[in-house]
Amino acid sequence: MNIINSKNQDSRTVAFLSYINLGTIINASFFDAKDGEKNDGIYMNSRVVSIAIGPPKSESSSLSVLLKFQHIKEKNAEETPLCVYWEAREREEGGVWSTNGCNLTETTETYTSCTCSHLSSFAVLMAPIPQEEDCVLTMITYVGLSLSLLCLFLAALTFLLCSTIQNTSTSLHLQLSLCLFLADLLFLTGIKQTKNKVLCSIIAGLLHYFYLASFTWMLLEGLHLFLTARNLMVVNYTRMTQSLRKVMYPLGYGIPAVIVAISAGWRAHLYGTSSSCWLRLEKRFLWAFLGPVCTICCVNLLLILMVLWILQNKLSSLNNEVSTIQNTRLLAFKAMAQLCILGCTWFLGVLQIGPAARIMAYLFTIINSLHGVFIFLVYCLLNHQVQEQYKKWFMTIRQTKSGSESVTLSSRFATGSTQTNTEN
Repeated sequence: MNIINSKNQDSRTVAFLSYINLGTIINASFFDAKDGEKNDGIYMNSRVVSIAIGPPKSESSSLSVLLKFQHIKEKNAEETPLCVYWEAREREEGGVWSTNGCNLTETTETYTSCTCSHLSSFAVLMAPIPQEEDCVLTMITYVGLSLSLLCLFLAALTFLLCSTIQNTSTSLHLQLSLCLFLADLLFLTGIKQTKNKVLCSIIAGLLHYFYLASFTWMLLEGLHLFLTARNLMVVNYTRMTQSLRKVMYPLGYGIPAVIVAISAGWRAHLYGTSSSCWLRLEKRFLWAFLGPVCTICCVNLLLILMVLWILQNKLSSLNNEVSTIQNTRLLAFKAMAQLCILGCTWFLGVLQIGPAARIMAYLFTIINSLHGVFIFLVYCLLNHQVQEQYKKWFMTIRQTKSGSESVTLSSRFATGSTQTNTEN
């Protein structure tokens, strides 16, 4: 504590008191919020201290008090400190915490410095930084994710019901679609459920799990693609492909479960923020998601490049018209495009800071909604076998509908003939 700007340079008596538990009694609920504002999310984050100074009292107005408070809880990036003093109200019992005459000087994660122009009891409150609602971005989010959910649902049905494409690749596509569907659905319905902290933490943990699972299944797709390319040259790799089929479910759902379990056991309180149900930024906790994602993207990119290298160089002596080579090459390009879309999304999400934050937020939202559209378009609508299956389904539906209409017309005709004969 420093007392500065005093006109009188004589020695003076200063009394300083620091209360351990007073902040739990006159807490943040006593904060004097401005008109139209609420106290939601504001909490006491320092001890309450009182300062008194000896005579002459007439000169107390010329004082400026510099206080440095240690935080009870580390400040995160989505909070701002409020320097407050206890203002007694003559017409009311007790008083309120007010910011009048107190200004923020400096703040870090662990402490805050305040300058006040009077003597009283002081403290530091933490308030969430207000988030401006972007109606256009919200509309894009809901429309885009709804479209993505529809496409993922149709893709999952296709992978389940289309008998002509049942293989390991289709199983991997199905699991990726299911994980993305659940992640997008939870994001759409639960990302703003911040009122209940426990529920918000659970939603953040589930989002962490499903998005990690999506990337893990994408990695398994790349690994299966690499083994398929190697099978064209080395027969023994067939056994490895069969082994992958046995362990892909434990790997696809087990690896993200282990990562989330370790993260939750390590710092469970960092799941959920004041503005969204996602991972907090402090203590670099976001790397519990970004670390595995960056690793998976790098490994997957390496696998895809190796597949293309094998097809280009090692198999140049073979007939390029061989269907297996064509299919593998096509899957490699699809996997590369999928990696770019899924990986770029979260790369843009990390860049949502600084002056370009709004632009990055729009790009993140738009590309995030393309996941389901891409999977349905590339693996279903542009697949010749699936197109043929769709035609068969539509023909069956049309025949069934035509048959039911014929039966209805026949029954009506028979009923009309019966009524005519009865009248005659």
